[in-house]
Amino acid sequence: MGYLIENGFSLVGDGWSDGAICVSGDRLSATVQDARRINAHGLLVLPGIVDVHGDAFERQIMPRPGVRFDTRMALLDTDRQLVANGITTAFHGVTVSWEPGLRSIDAARAFVRALYALRDRLSCDTRLHLRWETFALDAVAEVTEWLSLTPAPILAFNDHTTGSVLKGNIARKIGQMAERSSLSRDAYMDLLARVWDRRDDVPDAITAMAASARERGNMLLAHDESSPEDRMQFRSLGVHSCEFPLNIETAQAARLADEDVILGAPNVVRGGSHNGALDATEAVLDGHCSVLTSDYHYPSPIHAAFKLADGNMEATARFWPLVSANPARAIGLMDRGSLEPGHRADLILVDAADKHHPEVVATMVKGKFVYMRDLLGSQPALEREPA
Repeated sequence: MGYLIENGFSLVGDGWSDGAICVSGDRLSATVQDARRINAHGLLVLPGIVDVHGDAFERQIMPRPGVRFDTRMALLDTDRQLVANGITTAFHGVTVSWEPGLRSIDAARAFVRALYALRDRLSCDTRLHLRWETFALDAVAEVTEWLSLTPAPILAFNDHTTGSVLKGNIARKIGQMAERSSLSRDAYMDLLARVWDRRDDVPDAITAMAASARERGNMLLAHDESSPEDRMQFRSLGVHSCEFPLNIETAQAARLADEDVILGAPNVVRGGSHNGALDATEAVLDGHCSVLTSDYHYPSPIHAAFKLADGNMEATARFWPLVSANPARAIGLMDRGSLEPGHRADLILVDAADKHHPEVVATMVKGKFVYMRDLLGSQPALEREPA
């Protein structure tokens, strides 16, 4: 049995269609037999959101500093948030750091075990994004093992240590960092000094980790690159996606090489970066950003796309790929991100009557409705008998 989604406006290719969307099994199809009919009158039918970088799940694990909840419970709660916000594929960005506490190797180990034990129960296609802090040298062996997991994780190279030491970032973040590590400020600074003493070992560790990932076929990202020279260096290691570049020159260098630039959707929704980084709206409009992610806020991808479009349907069709087709392509998931026959049936029905606050009415993942707000009610969409 499948579904026939009728009477909506569907984003097909780079434009809108009022034709029916056919779902047969877990795939989109040109036709469907024995279909349950969904009346999507007044709704937009959009490809599901592909979120390649999100760590808002941390709030379900540790909603307050030092207050920790069961990881599996946190993942199940996060799953409900994801599909309610139209996210059908999510890569949870788990940080593997030298810090103790929330972002420690022990916490990452527990998270990885929980995710892979639980993922078949989750509605969203939930995967792993390993955010390896390049100064976490003692974690190299274990992170390398995780690269062989199925489905394969993304590996991102992160360096928040150099900025803390050389750029003085620690001064404004020491409270937050110490709290999440359950350390006093003095103890945190002592630990940072010991980690910094091993800085000469970091370049070789990065090279070895990149080689291991390339051998296994993992997609690679570089986080917080600060210059075109950084981009060139990581490109030489097989890293062809630039995640959260710190300035426009670095983003330009990536886009000129036809590489993806990944920025946060909350940056668009809020009207700028919360920490003074690159303005994502300007980057998108100038062609310097190709992918938007949830970063730390799951409602932001859908709201960012609609904010950029400002109620214009043609613009909505242009900006929606920032959260669907483009991220899917960037991480090599070519079976999703657009409403094409043969692709996974990952889609969402959206009530966009209020252009500033679009609402997800229903979410379908792999041919199954996993979230429904009003499909069985009186409006705006009704399920009917099989055709």
